[in-house]
Amino acid sequence: MSRRGIGLCFVLVCACAAAQDMDHLQIHGFATQGFLYSSNNNYLTMKSGEGSLQWTEGAVSISDAVTDKLRIGMQLHMSQIGDFGGPKLVVDWASGDYTFNDRVGVRVGKIKTPMGLFNDSQDVDSLFVWVLLPQAMYPVDNRDYNLSEMGGEVYGSLDLGTKRGRLHYRGHIGGSVLDENGGYVRQLEQYGMTFPSPPSGKTYGGDVRWATPLEGLTVGSSAISTSVDAAGPMGSVHTPPTLTLGQYAQWDRGKLHLAAEYWRSPLYIVLTYGPMRQVMPLDSRAWYPMVGYDVAKKLQVGTYYSHYVNKTQSTQGFVSYSKDWVISGRYNFNSYFYGKLEGHFLHGTGLGYYQSTNPNGVKPNTKMLAARIGFSF
Repeated sequence: MSRRGIGLCFVLVCACAAAQDMDHLQIHGFATQGFLYSSNNNYLTMKSGEGSLQWTEGAVSISDAVTDKLRIGMQLHMSQIGDFGGPKLVVDWASGDYTFNDRVGVRVGKIKTPMGLFNDSQDVDSLFVWVLLPQAMYPVDNRDYNLSEMGGEVYGSLDLGTKRGRLHYRGHIGGSVLDENGGYVRQLEQYGMTFPSPPSGKTYGGDVRWATPLEGLTVGSSAISTSVDAAGPMGSVHTPPTLTLGQYAQWDRGKLHLAAEYWRSPLYIVLTYGPMRQVMPLDSRAWYPMVGYDVAKKLQVGTYYSHYVNKTQSTQGFVSYSKDWVISGRYNFNSYFYGKLEGHFLHGTGLGYYQSTNPNGVKPNTKMLAARIGFSF
């Protein structure tokens, strides 16, 4: 979105908020600084082999309850991760939300895309123990594209009874545009593809999750269909509608937090260079188990194992998969400041590595230290 468009959205939200009771106005935000140090390979276009501080993020959100049923809001975001992102402001989301009752509500504008446990919350770093969420499903180099879409959503919940729990649902339809400074566009550039405007396409899908009668246990399933098209001076790219299916479960029991997900996404990328046509099939499978524990009020620890594989390639080759064992800790200094420290043991190069910062190729194994300090309000 242009700066003029961002400014207009912000002014409209502020104007509506000013016309209402200020007690309903909510302003939140965060700022974080990250650090990566890795062996063998550079990660996410950072020069992490030398130790890199090129990871800065910040966001401010404002929302207001215009009436008991209508809420409006937006979030402005800035992110610099290696060569990705930049100093310009991006609208993460900007929407109007009308709730008819507990069973039905509608949301329109630039809405967050529901997929799995964390896709629509990955823009709020303060929620998580982890410096990096499982990259097999929540790749930080493509966060802006995956997070939201321009469109509409119907959502709600149904009470199934005291012994059956509650069912929450969301259905959405809209359009998404690849981030011009994101990972997908960078990968297309490696094939010589550039475009006057970023590739885009239609998006639709849904999410259903069941809050079971067992305290703290939620299980659910997501489905999303996406497509991408664009033409440039060197040719065109086309991906027909692709259906990604995901299943997940989460259990919060006292100080213990458990989660697991499995996603499958078959994809056919068609690159056209004049009369030549190149088809690149993908059949990505991704899963992880995750464990977190609250050691004390201020200290949390956790671990997860993230697994990705492209089944259309030989799974014997390390370029077709990524296996990441992670150990993490977080300390809350006070209500506003926190710090995170995380160790990654990576095997395989299917995710996170780019030729521009690894010109001599990549090695199959990498150890990485990730740290992040943040402020939220």
